[in-house]
Amino acid sequence: MTVRAWRAWRGAIYLLKSLLSGIATVLALPVLVHPRLARSWADLHRRRAGALLGVLPAPRPAATATVRAAWADPGSRRDLLWLPVHAATGVTSGLAALLCLGNVVVAAVAVPLWWAFEWDERPRLFIDVPVPDWTTALTLGPLQIVLLVALACLVLPPVARGHARLCLAVLTPSTVEQLTDRVAVLTRTRADVLDAHGAELRRIERDLHDGTQARLVAIAMRLAVARRKLSGDPADLRFVAGLLREAHEGTEEAMTELREVIRTVYPPILADRGLAGALHAVTARCVVATTLDLGELGRVPAAVEAVVYFAVAEALTNTVKHSHATAAAVTVTRAGDRLTVVIADNGTGGADDRRGTGLVGLRRRVLALDGAVDVDSPPGGPTTITLELPCG
Repeated sequence: MTVRAWRAWRGAIYLLKSLLSGIATVLALPVLVHPRLARSWADLHRRRAGALLGVLPAPRPAATATVRAAWADPGSRRDLLWLPVHAATGVTSGLAALLCLGNVVVAAVAVPLWWAFEWDERPRLFIDVPVPDWTTALTLGPLQIVLLVALACLVLPPVARGHARLCLAVLTPSTVEQLTDRVAVLTRTRADVLDAHGAELRRIERDLHDGTQARLVAIAMRLAVARRKLSGDPADLRFVAGLLREAHEGTEEAMTELREVIRTVYPPILADRGLAGALHAVTARCVVATTLDLGELGRVPAAVEAVVYFAVAEALTNTVKHSHATAAAVTVTRAGDRLTVVIADNGTGGADDRRGTGLVGLRRRVLALDGAVDVDSPPGGPTTITLELPCG
């Protein structure tokens, strides 16, 4: 199949699907005016349009909960505007593709089987030319096929791309709206980062004060007692030996706690084995069978490495605890200055960070680095978590 024919075929499939979805939009319009349903329906068409044009639409925030609030949200207003626009353009362009391809099928049937139809029911070529004999069938039939296939190759791809561009143009926020959303996200994430940073400092202080510091004080006291008791008496020597044994054990426990605290700040495995080695270790020790697909990552900033490591570990932990999955997959790729991480499983789904699960911390870590998080986890599964992080 030539490139032109392939483009015509893709354009035809896109337009026929647009015809079906346009009809569905008209029939389901009273239901689709709900903001969340309108957002899901619009995002479906954004993904279709992006796939046809070879672009990746930027993720958008969730829609507002009520119809009244939707009119105050530019994104929701844009979704509602898209419904009648798509109903009109999708049906119109889809009917043009159906008419073109349908007449190709008519001609293909008329050439060999014209004689099998009654006179009044015989297929007609070029809209209103009946097929009374083999001469007409063998001349006009192939001619109609050739002309319509050529027309499809010339017309359907640009029509499909035009519809896709219209879709993205209507549903893509303006520059002012993008800047406004960006400022709002940065303001919110800055507050979250400050809260998370304060909580992390308090946790580290508490761990060191209540755990490691207490053990070191106990060790110092044992060593002080041992020094005072040190003499030639065998009983004192046995007592000192017991204190030294306890001090040694306490030292080992304190070192273990220190390593745990350090690991929560920056995992040593990242410094020792890099991001690729750390992810191999995380996926290898996961109870659920997990595959890891790593692209060419290049140099990744340490902060991004830590976020990716903790995010993958958290997501796989949730998979083991809650999803009842039998298989999971982690894919890490890089395109330019964007690192994309996809964690997927075949579990029961239903993951929702709005319920205060571990996904909240994951989202905060990613947003703190000006990244994006998309959680697709319908009830019944599967679950796909997509992270995008800047790594320039």
